[in-house]
Amino acid sequence: MNSAPSPTAHRILLFNTLAFTVCFAGWMLNGVLVTYLVDAGIFNWSLVEVGWLLGVPVLTGSLMRLPMGMITDRIGGKWVFSTLLLGCSIPMFLLSKANSYGAFLALSFFFGLLGTGFSIGVGFTSVWYPKNWQGRALGLFGMGNIGSALTTLMAPSLLKSLTGNGSNPEGWRQLPVIYAVALAVMGVLFMVFTKNKKPETSDKTLLKLLQPLKNVRVWRFGLYYFLAFGCFVTFSQWLLPYFVNVYSVNLITAGFLASAFSLPAGAFRAVGGWLSDKYGARKVMYWVLNSSIVLSFLLMIPRMEIFTPGTGIMATQAGTVTNVSNTVIQVDQKQYPVIQKTNKFGNSDREAMILPGKDVWQEPVVKQGDKVAKKQLLAKGTTLIFFNANRWMFVVFITLIGACWGIGTAAVFKHIPEYFPKEIGAVGGMVGMLGGLGGFIGPILFGYLLNVTGLWTSSWMFVCLLSGASLLWMHSVITNMMKKEAPRLADKIENVPVQ
Repeated sequence: MNSAPSPTAHRILLFNTLAFTVCFAGWMLNGVLVTYLVDAGIFNWSLVEVGWLLGVPVLTGSLMRLPMGMITDRIGGKWVFSTLLLGCSIPMFLLSKANSYGAFLALSFFFGLLGTGFSIGVGFTSVWYPKNWQGRALGLFGMGNIGSALTTLMAPSLLKSLTGNGSNPEGWRQLPVIYAVALAVMGVLFMVFTKNKKPETSDKTLLKLLQPLKNVRVWRFGLYYFLAFGCFVTFSQWLLPYFVNVYSVNLITAGFLASAFSLPAGAFRAVGGWLSDKYGARKVMYWVLNSSIVLSFLLMIPRMEIFTPGTGIMATQAGTVTNVSNTVIQVDQKQYPVIQKTNKFGNSDREAMILPGKDVWQEPVVKQGDKVAKKQLLAKGTTLIFFNANRWMFVVFITLIGACWGIGTAAVFKHIPEYFPKEIGAVGGMVGMLGGLGGFIGPILFGYLLNVTGLWTSSWMFVCLLSGASLLWMHSVITNMMKKEAPRLADKIENVPVQ
């Protein structure tokens, strides 16, 4: 294969990326729409029910990635992608007619097929590009992830406009119609302007296509993708109720702030592809997993106020209490100054704080006329330590971890055409399915964690543990391989050139 891609390949990449962007925007719709419907009181759904509505589209899109990737290998991406876009526009349109939780759940299940656009696009992009362009091409295609940012950024404003700022609550029903039209138009454009192409192995039997799934490496890549992509999908939706509840902002502001996470995750996917081509996927994944551990650790510290016993006042000699006030306790002729509660950090001051702060005060525990002994407690001390989880620092950290995961998603998929060049659709579908399952499990798991712990930051605790587990598995595998065959294997492990 020539080292330079053809102009047709670039055109296919453009339409694949546009189609994936539209698919991803529709796939993430429930994150905004369901949050709005609950926040506006239109439907009275619990946190767990909301978690299922956020997770079910992701489940469908995840479970069907493998078969859709295999179908793409068999008949080509043009027909599969066009059919997907046109077919999913139907349940998306019907969502505008839904009046019950069951209807929402069922229609969400069907338009969730939009999530399979990723495995279709990976297979259809890969067959057009030479090996030395795979990382960049798949990274650019993966920028379609910004579809989630477009939804979180624009859909809240659209809802505000469609509902007349709340005066016409039923106006929300126009939003799914808009998305349905966008899907249908993109489906027609894709059918008209793309050219079909199948991989050389398109005539393989089903069993042969599934053969690579016996390789443990596929499942290891799937775990990395469960973190980098699955958590990206989850937080693209979860951050909306997170901001509304934790920082008491409206839905439009929450959508704007959440886009600070999802936009970099999509944009940096192309950077991840370039870095993987240049430095190798293993080095990139080491950087991604270590960064994910550090950033999720910083994010898992909740907003909190801790009251703890402080320094009290003890009598230095025995005597009788002759005076007690908010400022002083007098025992015989000896006066003991009392520290008053000042509330020196008001709410406005706390909003600007980055590091934890504290307030200290003392409260008398004796009254006038009491007889006290030496070293008896006259006033108990209280220390208040508070951490505000500064909103803007939180935004900075989620932006960084979003960019980190965007790079990681490209690094994971750089491996697939290298190790499985003849089964890209099947292996890409399997890895994508495992990653997508992270997007399904995440909202439901986070809902249960929130109910059990009462901490919104419990979601970041889970991410920190998952990042650590992924890093340990990767490092142990590479270390074992190097011990067995080093240094000969140094230039082969995970496609990393000898430096």
